[in-house]
Amino acid sequence: MTANNPFQRYDETDDRQFYGQPRLVNHIDDAAVRATTNLYAEYLPAGGNILDLMSSWVSHLPTNIQYGRVAGLGMNEVELKANPQLTEYVVQNLNQTPSLAYRDNTFDGGMVTVSVQYLTQPVSVYRELARVLRPGSPFLTVFSNRMFPTKAVAIWQSLNDLGHQQLVRSYYEQTGLFDQIEVLDRSPGGWSDPLFAVVGRVKDEIGSTDDYYGIHSISN
Repeated sequence: MTANNPFQRYDETDDRQFYGQPRLVNHIDDAAVRATTNLYAEYLPAGGNILDLMSSWVSHLPTNIQYGRVAGLGMNEVELKANPQLTEYVVQNLNQTPSLAYRDNTFDGGMVTVSVQYLTQPVSVYRELARVLRPGSPFLTVFSNRMFPTKAVAIWQSLNDLGHQQLVRSYYEQTGLFDQIEVLDRSPGGWSDPLFAVVGRVKDEIGSTDDYYGIHSISN
């Protein structure tokens, strides 16, 4: 790994090899999971269409709130099929294809949970998020200090918790498409995993396209 590319990983082999094995486990402890769910209950609108970016077998959405469409985009189809909160899913490697398979102004909110450290083209992805979210919609980036070190980008591994917060905030800011950006510390304390979030809201409507593809409906 060279110092010239802050978004390089130790393991630059095809991500499908690493993520091909289903991992039906939580990547943060129970207290941090509860704090994540509380965040989503606070910020994501009930009844809204929600985008779960870099999703897996669990979305951590509150079970006592009904949402409309819950779309998951992730790397492992077994994990996505096992997620009871998704209404549909897309299997996609954002590091290879950062464009999102959804129409403009589709979602009322969204989140990425403890996975932002693996994005190699984060600003491109966040530009796409601004396109597929409706104006004023919140997008939450939730993260801790856990990671797969071979797949986390170099700049993430070089920073502490405060640096991670500043880095993620910069992803929103570099797009120029989000405002009302908040940086939150929702760490449960004690022996629990630390938990942080950055929340931004989409400023204005972005350009239009009707292209979308690869979406699999899930019958509940």
